[in-house]
Amino acid sequence: MEYPKLILDLVDSLRQFSGVGQKSALRMIFQLLGWEREEVFLLAELLNRLREEIGSCPVCFNLSEQGALCLICSNPKRDKRIICVVANARELFALERTKQFKGMYHVLQGLISPMDGVGPEKLKIQELLGRIDETTEELLLALSPSTEGEATCLYLRRLITNSGKSLRVTRLSYGMAMGGDIEATDELTLSKALEWRRELA
Repeated sequence: MEYPKLILDLVDSLRQFSGVGQKSALRMIFQLLGWEREEVFLLAELLNRLREEIGSCPVCFNLSEQGALCLICSNPKRDKRIICVVANARELFALERTKQFKGMYHVLQGLISPMDGVGPEKLKIQELLGRIDETTEELLLALSPSTEGEATCLYLRRLITNSGKSLRVTRLSYGMAMGGDIEATDELTLSKALEWRRELA
């Protein structure tokens, strides 16, 4: 079926979203066509403002209003002795949803990936080192256990060791999911579960 060019252009635009194919994009467009004009204009205005008004926190590089501290960095109740390092803001918000972590964050804005041309100089690593002072007690590396995540963790660990800074460097533990079945668990996950085992209280 031949669609008007504007619809085809919108489909191409929407397909840039992860997990959105042609059918999903068309479904969204047909829903938009059923909206009231005011609702469509409001969506367009909000998308415009998103690019104009949302930027990075100047301290931790979390999402924030342009030029302003994020809600975490501006919260005096957060524990400044521990900094949790994440690759991106999505992972930061995932950790925040647990309501378990009360420290500060640092968003690297990516992971070391030589294959993709991403070296340490393209990440917010120097800014992280600049934040570590005598009050910092722990650096928690909350990076995915992928090849890129492992490489980034090793690089950061080496940097901290060579810098002579005295603090604990910890890592999220990895292993079996709650409710998981041992027989159905892959070997790498089982290996990590064994490696990170702990004594029962």
